[in-house]
This record gives sequence, C-alpha cells and structure tokens, in this order.
Amino acid sequence: MEEYYYELVVKVSSHHSLFSDFLSDTLPVGFEELDDGFIIRSEDELDTMVWGLEQFQEALQKALGEPIELECTQTKRQNSDWIEVYQKSIEPLQIGKFYIHPTWDAKHPDLLNIEIDPALAFGTGHHPTTATCLLAISKYVTAKNTLLDVGCGSGILGIAAMRLGAIVDACDTDPISVENAQKNAFLNALEFEKIWEGSSSLSDKKYDIVIANIVADVLTFIAKDLKGAMNPDGLLILSGILDKYELKVMNYYKDCQVVEKIQKDEWVTLVLKKQ
Repeated sequence: MEEYYYELVVKVSSHHSLFSDFLSDTLPVGFEELDDGFIIRSEDELDTMVWGLEQFQEALQKALGEPIELECTQTKRQNSDWIEVYQKSIEPLQIGKFYIHPTWDAKHPDLLNIEIDPALAFGTGHHPTTATCLLAISKYVTAKNTLLDVGCGSGILGIAAMRLGAIVDACDTDPISVENAQKNAFLNALEFEKIWEGSSSLSDKKYDIVIANIVADVLTFIAKDLKGAMNPDGLLILSGILDKYELKVMNYYKDCQVVEKIQKDEWVTLVLKKQ
C-alpha cells in the first residue's frame, strides 16, 4: 500500500445526476456521493480528472444555456486505511418497505433488504431521485407485476421491484451499468428476467409498470417509447426531474394523468397513468 493517497472533493451547483453519470463512465473505481457533489479517492494524482470535469462543465453549460458552478479541491492524505473510512461513511437507509445497505452491513430483520456494493454501483438510494422512486415502487408495485426499468444504472430500482415479487426487465445505454445491475442482482440472489444494452424501444413487450429515472431532457426525447411500453392500464414512474423542468416534461405526457407527485428537495418523481 502506498504511503499517501489523493482525495478530490467535487462540488456542483446543479445537474448532480449528469456529473454522476460522467464520473461513472470515466472512473475505473467507485466514488462517494454527497448532497452537493462527490468524493474521489485514488493513489494516483487526480489532476486529469479535474481537467475532465472542467471540460464536462463547459460543454454542459453550452448545451443547457445556463451557468453551472464547479469546485474541485484535491488533498494529499496519509494512507492509513481510507477504505475502512469510506465504508464507515456509507450508512444504511430505510426507504418505504426497503432497507438499503452496503454488503458489509447487517440485514434488517423486518424490512426488504437490498444489498448494494458502492464499489460496483453508483445508485445507492442516497440521491433524492432514487429515494423517491423507491417510495413509488414501495407503494405501487405488487407481486407478479411486469416492470421495465429504463436507464437501470446500478439496478437498485429493479431489485426493489423484484423484492416485492415483480417480474423485471431492465435496459441501459451504458454497458457498464448493465453489468453493474446484473452484479447487484446477483448479490441479492435475484435475476432480471431480461436485461440489455440499449433503449426501451428494443422490447416489444407491454408492462404493468415502466420506470425511468434519467434526466428531464431525455424523458422528453423518449416519451413515445416509454408510453408505448405501458399496458393500457399501466403506470409510468418518471424521475430525475428538477422541479423547474416539471411542466416541460409534462408537455410530452399530456395524454397521461398525474396519479401522484413525490418531491424531495428540488427533485420531482411523477407517477402517471394514461388518460
């Protein structure tokens, strides 16, 4: 083990989920999520990662037409046992019927346990969009429901639905996410009915529940595909929506009625049903 390691604290003013996606695609190891950013640890200097984040920030600002603040602070630290420190920082969560905990933590005797290894995955329930999706799943998913998780990421939402007895398919355009979702399902002694790299349009099945926890702009682009994947009396759970973009998203789902709106901080999750 090296005598020192480098810790990079990244703080972002907005679009936390987009920066999270960028890091998950770029880093070969996991990272710690904060409410307003991330912590990255490595035995190598992280100057290249800082440069990459700055380039991503600049491109994102141009694409969205709005300022995004980025602050990166790199510190050289004594390498005692930062893995143990990191593990202690990941606290279990109780959300609805579920208890989400890292693999090294004990199970809850009375709740539906979901084990997530943060070294493998980047959706652990700590972000408001994941948390509110889990609340919706806890309330609306029942045994034998068919469910499609679009943009599955770590697979935590599909795993939660399987814990309730649902039959779950999943997809993601990122092959690393598909692999991570399968690994996390295996950790929980579960298996997706079908999982693939690509979009929801690659499936010709109809589902009782379709979930998409992505970002507002993508939810508008794929609105037709998501609605097309629903059974006539099915539910659509949309998340990853900043409250200021809620009306923009709903303009693409005017043929749906809002069954419930779940908000945490500035993030909104919508439960929709076809009119």
